[in-house]
Amino acid sequence: MPPLEFFRLQTRQEVLAFYPRFAPVGTEEVELAGAVGRVLAGPVSAPEAVPSFLRASMDGYAVRARDSFGASVGAPQYLEIKGEVAMGAVPDRGVGPGEALRVPTGAMLPAGADAVVMIEYAAQHPDQTLEVRRAVAPGENVLQPGEDVRAGEQLFAAGVRLRPQDIGLLAALGITRLTVPRRPRVAILSSGDEIVPIDQKPGPGQVRDANAYLAAAQVRAWGGLPLIKGIIADDFPALRAALAAALIEADLILISGGSSVGVRDLTLSAIRDLPGAVILVHGVAIRPGKPTILAAVGEDGAQPLLGLPGHPASAAVVMEVLGRPLLEHLAGLKPQAPWGRSVTAALSRNLAGASGREDYVRVRLRREGDTLWAEPVLGPSGLLSPLVKSDGLVMIPLGVEGLFKGEQVVVRLFG
Repeated sequence: MPPLEFFRLQTRQEVLAFYPRFAPVGTEEVELAGAVGRVLAGPVSAPEAVPSFLRASMDGYAVRARDSFGASVGAPQYLEIKGEVAMGAVPDRGVGPGEALRVPTGAMLPAGADAVVMIEYAAQHPDQTLEVRRAVAPGENVLQPGEDVRAGEQLFAAGVRLRPQDIGLLAALGITRLTVPRRPRVAILSSGDEIVPIDQKPGPGQVRDANAYLAAAQVRAWGGLPLIKGIIADDFPALRAALAAALIEADLILISGGSSVGVRDLTLSAIRDLPGAVILVHGVAIRPGKPTILAAVGEDGAQPLLGLPGHPASAAVVMEVLGRPLLEHLAGLKPQAPWGRSVTAALSRNLAGASGREDYVRVRLRREGDTLWAEPVLGPSGLLSPLVKSDGLVMIPLGVEGLFKGEQVVVRLFG
C-alpha cells in the first residue's frame, strides 16, 4: 500500500475552528474546600448580606457619635461606661445619651450606638468614666450591614477561576458546594517499537517514554485528568484495540509517536478504523509540529483525538498551541488569548521564520537593567534540554520572513 500523503497543511486558526464541533464534557459539583483553582460553570450570587448586622471594625467603645463632638486631647468629652458587648452575642442593652459600651473588633453594635471610639483615643478611669480625646463621625470604625457583600449581589461570573480569597468569601456566605466544569479525562497513548517504560534502561536504538509523562503533566496543569495508557507496539491490531479502549474511557485521546512515514501510516489506518472516525487535520502549518493529526472519533464523531509528533519538543509545542485550547474547550472554559500568560520582551538576536509555516521559537528570559530580553534557545526538536532551559515561546507569524534583534516580541510563558 502506498504511504498516506499529508493533506493540505492547515493553519493553526483552521485547526482551532474544528473545536466547536466537540461538545464540552459537562459539569460536576465539588466541595468548597476543594474548589480552589476550579472554574465556575455559572454565576454565583450572595444568598445573604455580609455583614448581616452593624459591627465594630476596631477595638474600642460603642458610642453615639454626637456625644463625642468637639472632643480633643486638650478638651476631652466624658461618657459613662455601662458594660461590655461579648463577641458572638446580641448586646443586652443599648447606648443612651452620654453612655458607652466596650466592644471588641467584630462585635455587634448595641442599639443607639452609631460609631466606635478607638481605644487609642480614649482612657478608661477607675470610676467607669470614659475620657474621649478625639471626636468620631457617625459610621466611623463601624461596618454597615451589607457593606462587604449585599444580599443578591453577583459575586462571580461564569468562567472565573477561584482563588484562595474567593474561597474565603464563599465560606463567609455559607456556600458549601459549587458547580464547576468537569475535568476532561485524557487518555495518553505512546506508540513505537523503540519506546520503553521510564523505569527500564533503554537498549540500543531505544528511548524512554518521556512524551507520555510530559503530556500528562501538561494535561494536569491545565485542569484535565491524565490517564497514561502505556506503550503500544507498531502493530495494527494492538494499536486499534488500544485506541478503541481509550475511546470508551476518555473524553480526549492523545497518541504520541508515529513520526516516521510508515508508522504514521499505521497510526492513521488504526484511527480510520475506529467507529465514526473522520480525519479532520493531517498536517499543520506550524514549526515544530507539522505531522499533527486531529480526528473526530466515536459515536457521531463526538470525541476528539489529537495525534502528537514523536519528537518531545514538537509534541510539547503542539500541546501548548493546540492541545491546551482543545482541553479548555472541552472543559467549557473561556479561551485564553492566545493561551496562558505572556510578557513582552526584546529579542536578543535576529530570527529567520519558517517558510510557509507559523514558527514557534523557545526562548529564555533575561533582565539587563530596564530591558527584558528574550534569548532564543535553539536545538533540534528531538531534544528535551532546550525546552527545559526555556521560559516560553515566541511565535513568528505565517508569511513573516523573520524578526530582528531588539524587536519587541510577545513571549507566551510555559505553565
